[in-house]
Amino acid sequence: MKKQELIHLHGLLAEVQNQCEKWEGDEFPMTEYKELGVRPTSIHKSKTDHKAAVFKLAKGITKSVDDTEVEPLAPKAD
Repeated sequence: MKKQELIHLHGLLAEVQNQCEKWEGDEFPMTEYKELGVRPTSIHKSKTDHKAAVFKLAKGITKSVDDTEVEPLAPKAD
């Protein structure tokens, strides 16, 4: 993946994070991601830094979703 594509993905995940924070408030800690200090607008950072940020961000989002999911839904076909 090119750096530009990685930054774009980083921005999309940051938007998902913002929405989750609105829904969950303080119950949505993203300390590991925030400690990295890499934001989608940090275009001067390396590709490796953005890759690490994307993984931390995705991990935090999925962990939060897993914690709030009470009962798994069975897949259905239309």
